[in-house]
Amino acid sequence: MRFGRKIAPDYKIRSNFITKKRIKEDEINFEKLRSYRLDRVKKELIKNNLEACILFDPVNIRYALDTVNMSVYNMHNLTRYCFVPVDGPNILYEYFNCEKLSEHLHLIDEIRPAITWDYFSNGDQSNNQLHLWIKEVLDLSHKYFKTKKIAIDVLNGPAVTELNKNGIEVVDAKKILEQARVIKSSEELKCMKAAVEVAEIGVSKMRKELQAGMTEDELWSILHKTNIENGGEWIECRILSSGERTNPWMQESSNKIIQNGEIVSFDTDMVGPYGYCADISRTYVCGNIFNTNQKKLYSMAVEQINHNSRLIKRGMTFKEFQKKSWVLPKEYYGNRYSVMVHGIGLCDEWPAIRYPTDGGEQSGVFEKNMTITVESYIGKVGGKEGVKLEQQYVVGENNLELMSHHPLEDI
Repeated sequence: MRFGRKIAPDYKIRSNFITKKRIKEDEINFEKLRSYRLDRVKKELIKNNLEACILFDPVNIRYALDTVNMSVYNMHNLTRYCFVPVDGPNILYEYFNCEKLSEHLHLIDEIRPAITWDYFSNGDQSNNQLHLWIKEVLDLSHKYFKTKKIAIDVLNGPAVTELNKNGIEVVDAKKILEQARVIKSSEELKCMKAAVEVAEIGVSKMRKELQAGMTEDELWSILHKTNIENGGEWIECRILSSGERTNPWMQESSNKIIQNGEIVSFDTDMVGPYGYCADISRTYVCGNIFNTNQKKLYSMAVEQINHNSRLIKRGMTFKEFQKKSWVLPKEYYGNRYSVMVHGIGLCDEWPAIRYPTDGGEQSGVFEKNMTITVESYIGKVGGKEGVKLEQQYVVGENNLELMSHHPLEDI
């Protein structure tokens, strides 16, 4: 059923400035991209016997309606959200005085001012604002989700309590959106390849510029600059370390000065052009000469990546993969990475497949056009250094197809 847009048809953005094409921009059918994603959301709602969802997470809003505004800010402020029903108008609740930013998006039927109730925005009026938001949700329920049951992805305690008091049952929309996002369309794969291409431009520059005397922060800034100047959006974290800071893993870049002969390891975690994530990891040695121990660590990481990536086939269960996965030697196990494989899309996504001793997802199956990364961190407990590698793939008809092509080191 079509709903009349309440947005004026004359939405064309008037501009006289010249723009530079982004990578793969002319190859991507954006209308097809947007329609596929919204359809996936609605199908998941139906599958879970739900009539509607309210989304606050900027990544989920991006997936459903492809609208973006201050994404990082809105990750910690409930100041922008959207309403997506199975049968009804898609309504964007926009940040103050920003309605015109999304008028060109045809999947959005109506744009309303967001009602916020956070203390930062409202102070002693927060409770009054919350009741206005509850009134708005009740009005939506009378029209579009008469079961009084709605999926919401991010919400604070007072809002859940008030909704429950008013007869509205809240269920977790995270599962709905994670399952919607898991299978990528051909247009999404083009977006992801563009993001990986930008990341690899940055990674190539990092390898070229790496030299003794520069700080970890200075090296890391090369990736961030490359991402932004190519239409990228943000970086999820800044995991880069050198020398003894590479063991244990997960330390973010610092003002430590990199020394000749030290390992330098990093993880891109880069949300690039079109909002898609490029998540690859590389390890170099400053000066390009690996010592014997560094060669051993690096070779083990390559072996783990190769073994696990060759295992994965369409139709394989996650449980079977866990059982057959590469066995990390005991002296390294205490420093193991959090996952062996995880999904990737607009950010890190379901599934997160852990080491056999760590539990996690058990019932899933690898499906065609899932996009994943295969991870390795090799660092002995109590050891001096560690190696981090990660490759990004799409699940094909018979095997994994590599999406990340920046070469590993020839040692």
